[in-house]
Amino acid sequence: MRRIKACIKIMIAGLFLSGITAFPLQTELHLLSNLSGAAPEFMHTWIETVYQGVKASNRAYPFLSYGTDWLAFAHIMLAVLFVGPLRDPVKNIWVIEFGMIACAAILPLAIVMGPIRHIPFFWTLVDCSFGVIGIIPLYISYINIKKLQQFNRNGL
Repeated sequence: MRRIKACIKIMIAGLFLSGITAFPLQTELHLLSNLSGAAPEFMHTWIETVYQGVKASNRAYPFLSYGTDWLAFAHIMLAVLFVGPLRDPVKNIWVIEFGMIACAAILPLAIVMGPIRHIPFFWTLVDCSFGVIGIIPLYISYINIKKLQQFNRNGL
């Protein structure tokens, strides 16, 4: 049970942090752009390009950032969704299954939409890593919930 709860808490924290960091996007990109000077040139160039794009969009069309506000909200609400299996993992195993499906779905989305949106391949790999890394604590939780179900069924 401790392993299940620890893995779910990791997911909650990751989703929550992903959410709250989407609000101050321009500020974060400015900071990242300043810090990326030591990175390979192609990475620094991409980060600077994204920063300039967000900055120009916010200046001319600030309402576009409302989209990332909703992205942030969705991540925070997904974090709240995982409170169910934190309280009762067996009853709410479907949330863990949903999370694993979402992690798997990141890969085709990034691979298909990345090139359409002119995202560099290295950044597509970064996006894919969220699904690959995210599925690990979910799968560990899933396996342990299944063991807990078996334990409860056998009354051991």
